[in-house]
Parts: sequence; C-alpha cells; structure tokens
Amino acid sequence: MPITSAPAPSRAELVEHLVRTRIAGDVATPRENNLDHYRKLANGNRHYWFGLELGDRWRDEQDVLAVMAERCGVVDDPDHRHGQDTIDPELTVDALERMAAVLRKAAAGRRRVLLATGHPGGLLDVHIATAAALRAAGCDIVVAPDGLTADDGVVFQFGQVAMLERGATLWHTHSPAPMAAILDGLEAAGEALPDLVVADHGWAGCAGQRGIDAVGYADSNDPALFLAEAEGTVQVTVPLDDHVRSPRYYDPLTAYLLHAAGLAD
Repeated sequence: MPITSAPAPSRAELVEHLVRTRIAGDVATPRENNLDHYRKLANGNRHYWFGLELGDRWRDEQDVLAVMAERCGVVDDPDHRHGQDTIDPELTVDALERMAAVLRKAAAGRRRVLLATGHPGGLLDVHIATAAALRAAGCDIVVAPDGLTADDGVVFQFGQVAMLERGATLWHTHSPAPMAAILDGLEAAGEALPDLVVADHGWAGCAGQRGIDAVGYADSNDPALFLAEAEGTVQVTVPLDDHVRSPRYYDPLTAYLLHAAGLAD
C-alpha cells in the first residue's frame, strides 16, 4: 500500500531544484578532485573500488572519464583539469526513474530488501523514506544480525537503514566491509540474503559484487558504481552530490522517486 509523502515535483521542477540546490548542475566537487579519484581507481587503489572487482578493465583514466561523462555528466574534455565540474540533472532524473522501476518491481513481488548508507549526513533521510515506503508496500526489510562490527565500528540500523557507528557517531564510510559483515552475518545465522539492496558507496558495491541486485547513489568523484552499472554489476547508479548543505534538499528527489515507483499517494 502506498504511503503519504510530500507532493512530487514534475520532472522540470525537479531538474530546476537539483540545479538550484547544487545536487546536480554546477556541483561543489572540483574537477581536480574528480580526476584525482578517477586516476587512483585506474591505478588499482581499492579504496576507490567500493568492494567491486574491477580487475584490469579500467586501467586507463580516460576510459573512466568517458563513462563518467556519459552516465554522470561531468565535462568530457580531458584537457579540462581544474575548476568547475558538473552533474547532468537530466541524467539524475533518468536514473531516478530507472531506480523507481526497480523499486516498483520489488514492491510488486514483496521482495526482501536491505537499505544502507555510507553517507548518513546527506542521504539517510532518503533511505529511511524509501525503507518505510517499501515496508508499507509489503516488502520484507532485512534486519541485520546484532553484534556486527567492521572497520573498528559497529554495524547497526536506524529507521531500518544500516550504517556504521564509531564512538556514538554515525560514520561516513566508502568501505565495503560493513555490508560484507551483514551478508556474512545473515548467512551464518541461516537467514536469507536480500533480494535487493538499496544503498550507496561500498555498501552497494559489495552487494552487487556478490551477485545481489543492487541500486545506489554516487557522487561525481566516486566512479566505481558508475563503472559497475556500465558492466551490469549494479543495476542503477543515480548521479548526485551526496552531501549538500541541507539534507532537506533531497526531499523533492525522494518524493519524485517514490511517486514514480508507485509507493506514495
């Protein structure tokens, strides 16, 4: 059953909002930071692989840039080395609509879904609203086993969303280790793995690498999930700035997603 949410914007209204709040358009992440991350991924730095096994397939930084231009909307000119970079808001909305189709299918099949975030300062409310909508539609929201640890932190859930906590602080992490801890913990407890993971960063990458249907969000300086979508390891990657000034700026995006998925009035 759908749940009530804020009125969804039209596509044009959402595009305008994304640009105005810098979730897309001229984003805060500078070009040099984007290129630095693309280069480190291409050089085999696994911190930027998000739990994916990319092998030798993306050893050319220019190949990574080409995918990011196509799927995220960064400037495609390799000679643009410094200054402003971009996320195409039309690509953001296109990806939200693809994600909505996945969520609609999950709701129709009352699938078992795990939600998680490595960016609680920005995306937590998006995931909480999605979890509530899927549960209201009859999905089984995965409960992580108690007592899981990863990366010197505790894996726990708030609002049905898995996160990493260190020292009573919600932790920003790109690591795949917390998701691996949950999946391993479920298997050890004899519980079913999720049919679908809705996440970001290494949480989504780890799930996709293990063969679980996964969708997620990624910033312009986080190329791994976009490469995974290009290869089919991750179903959908939504391009956006994942930590803008106010988490409330993501509310229209969330409303658009849930309405498109048939999960809100």
